Amino acid sequence: MRARTLPLSRQRSGGGKPIVRKALAVAAVVSLGTGLLAGCADDGGDDSDSSSGGEGRTTVTLGLFGTFGFKEAGLYAEYEKLNPGIKIAENVIERNENYYPALLNHLTTNSGLQDVQAVEVGNIAEIVATQAGKLEDLSKAPGVKKDNWLGWKWQQGTTKDGQTIGLGTDIGPMAICYRKDMFEKAGLPTDRAKVAELWAGDWGKFVEAGEQYKKKGPKGTTFLDSPGGLINAILSSEEERFYNSSGEVTYKSNPAVKKAFDLTAEAAEKGLVGAQTQFQPAWDQTIANNKFAAMACPPWMLGYIKGKSQPDAAGKWDVAVAPRSGNWGGSFLTVPKSGKNVEEAKKLVAWLTAPEQQAKLFKVQGSFPSAQAAFDSPEVTGAKNDMTGDSPIGEIFSEAAQQIPVQPIGPKDQIIQQGLTDNGVILVTKGKSPEEAWETATKTIDNNLDK
Repeated sequence: MRARTLPLSRQRSGGGKPIVRKALAVAAVVSLGTGLLAGCADDGGDDSDSSSGGEGRTTVTLGLFGTFGFKEAGLYAEYEKLNPGIKIAENVIERNENYYPALLNHLTTNSGLQDVQAVEVGNIAEIVATQAGKLEDLSKAPGVKKDNWLGWKWQQGTTKDGQTIGLGTDIGPMAICYRKDMFEKAGLPTDRAKVAELWAGDWGKFVEAGEQYKKKGPKGTTFLDSPGGLINAILSSEEERFYNSSGEVTYKSNPAVKKAFDLTAEAAEKGLVGAQTQFQPAWDQTIANNKFAAMACPPWMLGYIKGKSQPDAAGKWDVAVAPRSGNWGGSFLTVPKSGKNVEEAKKLVAWLTAPEQQAKLFKVQGSFPSAQAAFDSPEVTGAKNDMTGDSPIGEIFSEAAQQIPVQPIGPKDQIIQQGLTDNGVILVTKGKSPEEAWETATKTIDNNLDK
């Protein structure tokens, strides 16, 4: 799990119509402040020259946020072995909310950019609409094959005139992670197929399962982790959320949005969800202290669960198919035209996002491939996770990935998302009525849309 998937926040907007996408993601507008090199630079050596890797080698630099896992999965070392004249250095800023405003500033001024720059899925619409001219067309990079990617993922990084300025890394197909021991105590089934039958095709049935859990579940626990996780999961499974295909903001007129809000508010009123905001310290403690039984769960969430859980939680989790498929997460790699090593950067990006490398990354880091050509690889089909034991997570997430609906996304998509969660449904857990929470959320969103 990397910081790019942490709490939803404000996203800088650049106008223009939405492009197709699949996920919720993370971005916040903070002071542009320092440049991209303010992050943690790690190239495994003492060489500080961004173009010379020493001993005649060329250093290709990557600007990233959080933990993409390339280094951890051994991909840099493998590429350097295959290409002795190349040295790879990554410059990492921990959180996307700090990384993205700086990236946008450097793209706008066309200066201070790394050879490769990552872009979160929640920001790709703005980059495609406003910064494509500063980035290389990667559809022409050596070894890149459009058909390797899921069609919607390829399209997210592609301009209207057909330039693909971002190659997809991972995606976040949605499932439900649940505690088998806590379900058993509540009298619910524990077999993943039977669990999925409880709510097949209907988020309303999912909430009903929560009501069953509440009757007999362990004292002091809730069915779900948070209201934000629930509404995000529901909305990710809709054909349209906040924008329509014409690029108009429709979150208040789209009945699917209000329905998701009302269902989440109902779950909050009934005490079925925790009162925490996801990825905050208090929420982390609910994982460590076994305070909830289920959560919306893309693949990367398994790594987060593992990192925040006590050791004895290993093997007590399982994964079931969600009521409806959705997506949460995913990023892209881009190559700025002003980089010092453009051609080598394009070769590296093509290699890092190839199906073989995406499969390796999933095996080590849990980052699910956006390259559909990787779905049948042994690293995916045979994937297991310490927290979920023998659960066939690769098969479950692969099936979900191929059923995700295509959604329009607009430049202020995440402003709306955060307003509905952090300024909306969370308030119901604090005693506000659903009506008051909706009013507060819409006022907050509309004020931010006017900025």
